[in-house]
Amino acid sequence: MTATAIRRRHRPRVALRWGVALGVGALLGVLLLHPATMAIYWLEFRSALSETWASPWHLIGERMAASFTSPMLPMTALFAGLGTLVGAVYAAADARLRRSERAVSHLEAEMARDVPTLIRQGESERVEFKTSARWDARQGKVNKALGDVVARTVCAFANHEGGSLLVGVDDGGEVVGLERDYRTLKSPDRDGFAQLVMTLVRERLGGHVCRLVHVVFADLGGADVCRIVVEPADAPVYFSDGKQARLVVRTGNASRELDAREAVAYVAATWSGRGRRRPR
Repeated sequence: MTATAIRRRHRPRVALRWGVALGVGALLGVLLLHPATMAIYWLEFRSALSETWASPWHLIGERMAASFTSPMLPMTALFAGLGTLVGAVYAAADARLRRSERAVSHLEAEMARDVPTLIRQGESERVEFKTSARWDARQGKVNKALGDVVARTVCAFANHEGGSLLVGVDDGGEVVGLERDYRTLKSPDRDGFAQLVMTLVRERLGGHVCRLVHVVFADLGGADVCRIVVEPADAPVYFSDGKQARLVVRTGNASRELDAREAVAYVAATWSGRGRRRPR
């Protein structure tokens, strides 16, 4: 089953959760907020009300019994509306918590796969190898276009289901390390390379995407490999070269830029109108 099909299957559940939260909120507004307000009203003015109602329970009982009569309908609607608002706040908080739990679960599952295993399994929908992010071995010099390739891959993973980009591994799964990249940096070590990655993400994808990116390193036979773990984004992420913003997605084991029509369809299928990733 495709990721889009899974999201579509879960949409009714999301609608049901919101419907239940709003309905229960409206009911509690009428059955709890209304009588509670009546009790407070009686306690505040009991000296004047005690001649008519001996206790707050008498007042509450009479008012609740009349809740759905014509004169009381506006007040009942008001309390139902307040309850619905409380239900909406709860539903929004619950949705946010579920998104956070999904993000944590995704990150835990991704990190549970070690780098040697990822290399053995090869490139896939959620794994890609890059030899370098700076040093072009063919040209024998720094090639900034390689950094853009890294940023595009991060963009594609974020717009799909997340994944891991391994830098320092060639297309055949051979570990080449990061030593040549290190030599091109002001800080020729892991920290310098991590700063390079986050700078690429910030400049090409936007600062808000940095929270989705986690940079870790592995020592494989004396050679460093950088693993860039990317979480799925809650809103479309665009790659920008300073001239044009492009939507890049993951298709099989490759990253592909979508044209305008494809981008509109992909965004509609992947994120809700409020700019949130549809639950899976």
